[in-house]
Amino acid sequence: MVTLDLRPVFLVIGLLLAMVAVAMLVPAAVDFAADNPDWLVFAASAGTTFFFGAAIVLASRSGRVRPSLRQVYLMTTGGWVAVAAAAALPFAFSGLDMGATDALFESVSGITTTGATNIANLERAPPGILVWRALLQWLGGIGVIVMAMVVLPVLRIGGMQIFRIEGAGPAEKVMPRAARMTSAVALLYLLLTAGLGVALWLTGLTGFDAALHAMTTIATGGFSTLEASVSAFANPAAETVILVGMVLGGMPFVLLLYALRGHLAWAARDTQLRWYLGLLALASAMMGLWMWTGLDIPFVDALRRGAFVAVSTMTGTGFAIADYAEWRGLPIAAMFFLMLVGGCAGSTTAGVKVFRVHILLASARVQVARLLGAHAVLIPYYNRKPIPDTVADTVMGFLFVFALTFAVLAMGLGMTGFDFRTAITAAAAAIANAGPGLGDAVGPFANYVGIPDAAKWLLMAGMLLGRLEMFLVLVLFLPTFWRS
Repeated sequence: MVTLDLRPVFLVIGLLLAMVAVAMLVPAAVDFAADNPDWLVFAASAGTTFFFGAAIVLASRSGRVRPSLRQVYLMTTGGWVAVAAAAALPFAFSGLDMGATDALFESVSGITTTGATNIANLERAPPGILVWRALLQWLGGIGVIVMAMVVLPVLRIGGMQIFRIEGAGPAEKVMPRAARMTSAVALLYLLLTAGLGVALWLTGLTGFDAALHAMTTIATGGFSTLEASVSAFANPAAETVILVGMVLGGMPFVLLLYALRGHLAWAARDTQLRWYLGLLALASAMMGLWMWTGLDIPFVDALRRGAFVAVSTMTGTGFAIADYAEWRGLPIAAMFFLMLVGGCAGSTTAGVKVFRVHILLASARVQVARLLGAHAVLIPYYNRKPIPDTVADTVMGFLFVFALTFAVLAMGLGMTGFDFRTAITAAAAAIANAGPGLGDAVGPFANYVGIPDAAKWLLMAGMLLGRLEMFLVLVLFLPTFWRS
């Protein structure tokens, strides 16, 4: 039996904890400037986290540079869990007086960019806490992009092997190495955040609100500084800027980078991007027309609001400008579908992802066509290339596990006392990292304060499973993983 060397795993986890500790100094400085005593909480949390992170790094130094696949599984899942646990410290010891479960729930929701909150009366929350929530989502967003670019393709999770950087396209000649690509995407992420912040400030938002909403918009996280979310601003210009930011956050950042480097035509031909924008356009038009005819909203305003709701739902951002908790019929069915589909691979969104829906439909189309011609050679295509059987198989496996996890999570929530509507939508919102569900307890203008602790633990598990694409976590429970 081969012994699993955990030193590289702990080394990465220790480095991540040290980075989280440094990030805690930002809200500490904000609270110090605002003369809020919670700056001491952030400073102490930063010191504690950095101490343990540095100690783990020093104890885990190893000469091995290239980790094995099993070590990658462990360091990815362990890293997200460790960061979430450390990030919960400021919530637990702040003036909000949150319990351990509530603090961890807020942290997990933040770092996974889910956007479900445990904090009531956000307007009364200390500024440092508001900054920390936004910063967590912003860091979680870039973490998701890096994971999708570097980790998931190597591990062949859910068909992600088709996005390996080695075969990325003509722009590969510009930046041939994964490290350079990751650095460039991170810089683009930072520049888009800054651009959104300036644009929101120009629409009339305060610098504080503009900066925090820019971070949670590009991360498609949805944490706001106000209880009524974006609707509290009553600012159509700001809503439009956030709408554009959410669309960008749901796009593959590598394609955005390629487009900026002069490969606009190549990026525009990408199948996933075209399907993503097409679905958003169709859903926005349907939602806008329904709001115009069903809610008697002026036509132009209905189109803008409908687009906002559709984009916020599909990207899993969860910003709200309308209380759709009591809607019925087609709009709710469409929103439920969009929530589960999610955005593009390589974006900050979660859910099934558009490329998997396309591969599923392409494979199904071929299977149906084969029924009409037994001797015909029919091959499904993605991006004008044949879809390998291994990719189709892993996509089907992912969809099955996704559906099974969703069903188990919904049943578990039902056992904690949720009604059917709330259990189903809360499970979908957690596993798709979308945040708000439907119903009084988890609706767009509600929070998760009053739900049982057992339900919160189930939802936290759903958030992590959804963010880590299921298999990254589930493989750790296989006895063969530890024996091989």
